[in-house]
Amino acid sequence: MSVIDKIRNKTARITVVGQGYVGLPLAVAFGEAGFEVLGLDSSLAHVDNLNRGVAHTPDVDSTILLELIEKGRYHASTDIGVLERSDVIIICVPTPLRKSKDPDISYVSNVAESIATHIQHGQLVVLESTTYPGTTNELLLPLLSRNGRKVGEDFFLAFSPERIDPANTKFRVRDIPKVIGGVTELCTKAASELYREVVDSVYPVSSPTVAELAKLYENLFRSVNIALANEFALMCRRLDVSTREVIDAAATKPFGFLPFYPGPGVGGHCIPVDAAYLSWKMKLNGYDARFVHLAEEINRAMPEYVVALLIEALNRKKVCLNGARVLVLGVAYKRGVGDTRESPALEVIRLLKRSGAEVSYSDPYVPTVELDGEILVSVENVDELIENMDAVLILTDHIEFDYPRLAASANLIVDTRNATWGIDRSPDRELLRL
Repeated sequence: MSVIDKIRNKTARITVVGQGYVGLPLAVAFGEAGFEVLGLDSSLAHVDNLNRGVAHTPDVDSTILLELIEKGRYHASTDIGVLERSDVIIICVPTPLRKSKDPDISYVSNVAESIATHIQHGQLVVLESTTYPGTTNELLLPLLSRNGRKVGEDFFLAFSPERIDPANTKFRVRDIPKVIGGVTELCTKAASELYREVVDSVYPVSSPTVAELAKLYENLFRSVNIALANEFALMCRRLDVSTREVIDAAATKPFGFLPFYPGPGVGGHCIPVDAAYLSWKMKLNGYDARFVHLAEEINRAMPEYVVALLIEALNRKKVCLNGARVLVLGVAYKRGVGDTRESPALEVIRLLKRSGAEVSYSDPYVPTVELDGEILVSVENVDELIENMDAVLILTDHIEFDYPRLAASANLIVDTRNATWGIDRSPDRELLRL
């Protein structure tokens, strides 16, 4: 029986490699669709929690996970040998940047090597991890084609970019169309049949490279527009005009405009990483992606601008940053998640501490964070601390923070997320927004 037939009658055994923000929701979606799913992960502690029904991502309900486990539709494991018993293997492992800002695809490479070692006839392998264009054809295909195996006959290979937006309650796995790029037409067909089981819309493209580039372009679009909003905020500051008010006014145009808002920089596992992957690949091809570099330059400079804004405000109160007590609200890269990967908040804290500020932070999703070898612990008694702080710095706009109370109690607020928009400030207190 072919893998397509197994998918159609739901007898295909699916292994999702990587049980993080991307892999776990996908594994649960296939389990809910009636498939037997194995979540493969390298962390034993993580696997133990999952097998007890403890979900660690905001997009998976632990109750649903436990139900799938009880029905025998989900099990987590660290045993790479399960690949031999799989009909479908989906790769959802991290693709971070090295300290040199070059792509680190060691996770993908290691998984691909393991699959090549355990590959069985007729298996479908799909890479979802965001990476540079050409990874599927240049890395995975040669590995899986060893010993004379033919793609489209002995195995099937495709790329389908992940599009998960953690903590987004409007767009879940089923709501987000899947782009599918197979190495051969039959590879595309097999992968398309697979994803039709869990998403409402599938969009096949001509090759894995097209699918890889589509993902990079999606996030490059966001990176460039965020950079534009960030630079626009600098201009509005010089003109003594509210950035938010200007953007909201522009957004009343019903066509030809999409609002983006400034912030302390960009973070997460996609936007700051994907641009670097594309520019790195283009450099190898003799092309300098100037627009990409400019957007990166603007976004990466925002933490320094935020600190400069804070220094300016403190100076007006005759307070020096060296020794100032600063409370940072939010260290996650976005609202509603506990993910600090590439978070600009960490760089802001680093700059503050280097300048001698006494920094504490609060984040309901991040109880501790390591910064330059030091473990910082989130404070819980925010309301008690506010009045004793020289400044409060809002870097992540979690809904758990009481912004009206902050505006009424804090001596100085620098709001980088417009979390206090629409809240009146007290006459004797200062409130700055980007």
